[in-house]
Amino acid sequence: MNLRSRKQRLIAEINITPFTDVILVLLIIFMITTPLILQSSLKVNLPRAQSAGPTKEAVPVNIIITNEGALYLDGAMVTRKELRERINARHNEDPSIGVVISSDRLVRFKDIVGILDILNASGIRNLNIAATTQE
Repeated sequence: MNLRSRKQRLIAEINITPFTDVILVLLIIFMITTPLILQSSLKVNLPRAQSAGPTKEAVPVNIIITNEGALYLDGAMVTRKELRERINARHNEDPSIGVVISSDRLVRFKDIVGILDILNASGIRNLNIAATTQE
């Protein structure tokens, strides 16, 4: 009887390798889709330009100015003071950081100049303004 009990004893182990694989795949999917969702969630009517094209930056900072004057930094609504603080913090982390400004074509020019002033005071030199191609 002792011999039988040894053979029938179950070994209970949990294999977490498949679980880890699934988690890593989900992480990669979320890392790819999150910037696309944030960028497309706020709609602004961009101005047209002949030389409009995609930026060559890996992960630029996106600043969006809506027609109502609302200001968004990477999809989160911010005030001008918060924008200055967050841009300074990011610039301190990476001095070569790129910024893309997307503003509605009806935004007052003084609002855009105010944002440019904040970026200039922070030391941002890599700046792009979003536009759509002119047909």
